[in-house]
Amino acid sequence: MRHLITLEDVSAAEIETIYAITEDLKTKFQAGVREPILPGRMMALLFEKQSLRTRVSFEACMTHLGGGSILLGDDAGFGKRESIADFTRVLSEMVDVIVVRSKKHSTVEEVAKYSKAAVVNGLTDQSHPCQALADLYTLREHVGSLKGRKLAWVGDGNNVAVSLARGCAKLGMSLSVCAPAGYELPEDFLTKLKQSSPDADVTNTTDPKEAVADADAIYTDVWASMGQESEQAQRKKDFADYQVNAELMAAAPKGAVFMHCLPAKRGEEVTDEVIDSPASIVVPQAGNRMHVQKGILVWLMGSQA
Repeated sequence: MRHLITLEDVSAAEIETIYAITEDLKTKFQAGVREPILPGRMMALLFEKQSLRTRVSFEACMTHLGGGSILLGDDAGFGKRESIADFTRVLSEMVDVIVVRSKKHSTVEEVAKYSKAAVVNGLTDQSHPCQALADLYTLREHVGSLKGRKLAWVGDGNNVAVSLARGCAKLGMSLSVCAPAGYELPEDFLTKLKQSSPDADVTNTTDPKEAVADADAIYTDVWASMGQESEQAQRKKDFADYQVNAELMAAAPKGAVFMHCLPAKRGEEVTDEVIDSPASIVVPQAGNRMHVQKGILVWLMGSQA
């Protein structure tokens, strides 16, 4: 049984397989074809957090693929009425894949431990693999091969940054994470990344202009993610010099694109001038969540055969 909990669960070759499926199905989608290649398959969405992009993209892609989905929120009593083990054992008798959007990474790991169905991480505090796969696919559409390219992340070294670091390491792209001291990628994570991907070129810096100087893309995210609302005021102070604005974009090479996983807090981590500019690819980036997740689901279902 294969799961997608972090990008450590897939090899570079498997990512390329997912992308090949994605490209095929996206091309057909744009031609008006929704190929029902997963008829009768059922997906459960187990969500502890709010969602627009993750929920709609997964529901839409499974419908296009000929399967069905069911959203499970508080009404299902997950983690309240019975153990996660009992909940998961029963649920996985009835569905083929479980997408978990959870407050704690350990919750997704526990679901995967007891599930007979494939489990996909739809977001945790530590990892967001589907987002990173869609981001890198989108970037490749705009700049071509990612080998030798550079992505500059300006903001908190959060779950998305961690997943991008793993993805960049596997696909030969360098990543510069630019954040105030205390918000960078943890050194123990970088050490483990080097062990699993010896050629990884992932670094921390505190200088935004240095980070973007030779970057093909500049990426940012909110300064305080869901669950960090109590830190909002302090983070706003700490990240005040890390806004992606016209001045910072001007420090990047001509043709550099802007990315954001959304939702954005306009006027904080990014200005309207940047996010609404021709350099911004945030909308196709969000749209590709659906297309890449089709690739993920088809790949996972195929791996069960």
